Amino acid sequence: MEFITVALAGHIGTITFNHDLKCNCLGRTLINELIKGVNELVYEQARVIVLRAHPGAKVWSAGHDIGEFPRPGRDPLAYNDPLEQAIRAIQRCPRPVIAMIEGTVWGGACELAFVCDILIGTEKTSFAITPARLGVPYNPSGILHVLNKLGGALAREMFFTAQPVTGERAARIGILNHLVPVAELEDFTYALAGQIAQNSPLSISVIKEQLHILSNALPLSPETFERIQGLRRIVYDSQDYLEGQKAFLEKRPPVFKGE
Repeated sequence: MEFITVALAGHIGTITFNHDLKCNCLGRTLINELIKGVNELVYEQARVIVLRAHPGAKVWSAGHDIGEFPRPGRDPLAYNDPLEQAIRAIQRCPRPVIAMIEGTVWGGACELAFVCDILIGTEKTSFAITPARLGVPYNPSGILHVLNKLGGALAREMFFTAQPVTGERAARIGILNHLVPVAELEDFTYALAGQIAQNSPLSISVIKEQLHILSNALPLSPETFERIQGLRRIVYDSQDYLEGQKAFLEKRPPVFKGE
């Protein structure tokens, strides 16, 4: 693959971001490869997956590739956007996914990290949610994912200020499961992965799915809400939508084509 590498050692799979030129930004190609890599490791019987950047990377991921945002007036993170598909792939993966984060995490990459099952970082780790810097609206499912991870007070602070949360603070408030020295990050992460791999993969798979279902035990889950938004967009992006308005202004019956 071009922008990630995939490896399997024993029952531990590793997906490494490999697009240093663009700070591992989450463009379509990288995301499609990420989803493919997750599926390959599950097929190859990995019992746990580590998601990481190269050793020593200053940036874990710079977030959504802004160059791929759609033209003005279109939702930059619709239901079928590649980033949203990647987030669902991590959530639905029947194996635990550990985010091993040495560097900084920006924008939509925060959401990708937050839906991983376990987050491990260092004093060089930080998280910044930056749509307000770019004048970009955030999608409802993304906001709910952040709320579920951070709670309302911190989510508001991060969205409104777009300022980074340090690794030390992230560990203190529960974003990170563990904060370890940089020199110990790999050993600690893979030791934890090894402990998981020794346990029953079927039991873990079922427990992970139960946790996912129960964490979404609200009137609408983030995915359901965004799916509704996606269905609405089918209509308001259609020719029928334009025809309805035009016919109203011209005071005539509309001629709908279902397109």
